[in-house]
Amino acid sequence: MFAVYAIGGNFEKPLTQLRTGSMPEPTVKEGWQKVKVTHASLNRHDIFTLQGLSGQEEPIPYPMIMGNDGAGTLPDGTPVAIYPVMNAAGWMGDEMLDPKWNVFSELVPGTFADYVAVPNRNAVPLPKGMAPEKGAVLGTAWLLAYRGLFRKSGLLSGQRMLIQGAAGGVATALIQLGKAAGFEIWTTVRDDKGAKTAERLGAHRIFKAGEKLPVKADAVFDSVGTKTIPHSLESVKRGGTVVTMGMTTGSEVSIQLLPIFVQEITLAGAVMGTREEFIQLLNFVHNSGIKPETGKIVPLEEAEAAFAEMWEGKNLGKTLFTR
Repeated sequence: MFAVYAIGGNFEKPLTQLRTGSMPEPTVKEGWQKVKVTHASLNRHDIFTLQGLSGQEEPIPYPMIMGNDGAGTLPDGTPVAIYPVMNAAGWMGDEMLDPKWNVFSELVPGTFADYVAVPNRNAVPLPKGMAPEKGAVLGTAWLLAYRGLFRKSGLLSGQRMLIQGAAGGVATALIQLGKAAGFEIWTTVRDDKGAKTAERLGAHRIFKAGEKLPVKADAVFDSVGTKTIPHSLESVKRGGTVVTMGMTTGSEVSIQLLPIFVQEITLAGAVMGTREEFIQLLNFVHNSGIKPETGKIVPLEEAEAAFAEMWEGKNLGKTLFTR
């Protein structure tokens, strides 16, 4: 079958590890199902795979088919979206608290292929009438945005949220989810393209990266990391929350502790989301009529160019691959 895969990890030059071509079809174990992939979306995590980065103790078993998210059909024709998180056998409760949780393309082959094998619980039926291209983009960046916004931030409808950056998958998801939920949406941008995207998606106010806000936000969402965390902490009100959910510019930061405890600021982490949150997200997007921001829709055979755009920071919204 055709697949997009990594042959190894190179932190400085990840694109040198990217390959496209034929790979064996997946083995379907007991309690798993084979999904015919029709759509799959690109995530920053796919760059991490090419860099050799993983949250697992054991190394990535290269060559590894990439891709965390996707949608397709079961052998009986049922349309499904793929919940990207897998857990240790017998784990109960919040999947993200399981020390052994992993996503497709870390320990098992991912979704950038004609077929993918998934545990039964990871094949989630699409809401009736939802197009597969919608379901395919909601598994990683959108699920992270949903968990960060509705579970971690403590925001109430009508309160002010600041999103660091406006062009990437997590940021555009936060804008669209926040608008549908009735929050006041502020965002920072690096350039005019980001500003136009934020305005089109419904941001109420747009600021240059690092610009001092006229009024502080009730919660700040930061998926940028090193370059923006100091500004995020300066931009949140007393008693507010900074949700850190990514590190596109690096993970090492230097912060002043005094204002954090004196102003009782909460620094919260968010990563992925539970299966129940994934189902809630599918229904929320479907029922609210949200059309997830998609930058490009291209055949999987053109994945190399899409990876290059993400690595160079030129992508706007989610990139969707089709089969």
